[in-house]
Amino acid sequence: MLNIVIFGAPGSGKGTQSDKIIEHYKLFHISTGDVLRDNIRRGTELGKTAKGYIDQGQLVPDELIIDILAQVLDENKVNAREGVIFDGFPRTIPQAEALEQLLADRGTKIDAVVGLEVPEEELIKRILLRGQMSGRADDNEETARKRLEVYHNQTSPLKAYYEQQGKYRAINGLGSIDGIFESISETLDSL
Repeated sequence: MLNIVIFGAPGSGKGTQSDKIIEHYKLFHISTGDVLRDNIRRGTELGKTAKGYIDQGQLVPDELIIDILAQVLDENKVNAREGVIFDGFPRTIPQAEALEQLLADRGTKIDAVVGLEVPEEELIKRILLRGQMSGRADDNEETARKRLEVYHNQTSPLKAYYEQQGKYRAINGLGSIDGIFESISETLDSL
């Protein structure tokens, strides 16, 4: 079983590389954003609670996210699969600690954190290009810089956290999609 976290700033290529990792390693994909939207759409109790926070413009509390992740892991019998890729979670050290406990309770752990490292100006270029191609209104320079600031303040401390555990694997996020994936595969195959 292989459990990984895909990690990187907005525009680093997490979604693109996640798709390739999922296909190649047959991992179960858990995107917290997708899971939240699904629970809200289905009107589950957890979804109704999450919607209450979102409707008030608040972040969904970590405890609720962990409860939702536990439900997804249990419903999908993830332990019987090849493993999981966590996309968009954890974003903070307390979330990382809660995820570790959640997995330990199920007899498993995070094996590696794949960190896509891309220079800031390249991230801005990618986000703006994505906005032009997709028409996403939030992919403009002002919003991109704000998202990167939030990432640096809240999420980037996770890099040091996972480095201390020996789980962080830095991947150069520049180059061709296939070339980056080849670097990721070499790293994961060596575990």
